[in-house]
Amino acid sequence: MGAASPAPGPHLVWDWNGTLLHDIDAVITATNASFAEFGFAPLTLDEYRDLYVVPVPKFYERIMGRLPTEAEWLVMDETFHRHYWAAAETAGLTDGARELLQDWQDQGMSQSLLSLAPHDQLVPLVRTHRIDRHFVRVDGRTGPSHTSKAGHLVRHLQALAPAGVTASRTVLIGDAVDDARAAAHVGARAVLYTGGSHSRASLESAGVPVVDTLAEAVLAARELAG
Repeated sequence: MGAASPAPGPHLVWDWNGTLLHDIDAVITATNASFAEFGFAPLTLDEYRDLYVVPVPKFYERIMGRLPTEAEWLVMDETFHRHYWAAAETAGLTDGARELLQDWQDQGMSQSLLSLAPHDQLVPLVRTHRIDRHFVRVDGRTGPSHTSKAGHLVRHLQALAPAGVTASRTVLIGDAVDDARAAAHVGARAVLYTGGSHSRASLESAGVPVVDTLAEAVLAARELAG
């Protein structure tokens, strides 16, 4: 018998919005602009983090007391993205993100990026920040905006399988409970970061490690991946 193949190393799947990109101010601005279309009062950061949930129509339901109609959803979704992308141009990377990406790569381990941001807008923005070279794959959303990440993560990992990436050695680092659910759906692990869309209490409900910095997230991910 030949020698056993080496076990694949740990792989990180990074979330973008609210995780690598510190865009929470842009998100609040765009969210309040979309609610203003229908006369709702603006949310504070704390209110947003307490109420936010994916899929996004469920978040709107918490504000409106009902799910938006299809017509309302189209208006709110268009308004949000118009204001968000205008504000996101000035958003910077989260503290330490660039160095952590470089360090992980220098250790010979792989990482990729998966976001629910539209793919054709995500890729140029990642390149603008000059971090695209750190990822073996970058995937944004290619369908409706009112979806969860689970199905996207399935396809993402399927595309990475030929490179030896396995769900059992993969950790998703994100800022939303939906990230943890997506990881569980495919048999991966998750670490959630408090600097984005959810309150700590909300994140802790997912039953995965919750951290306050990306450096802590990487350390926790390394332990989870074994």
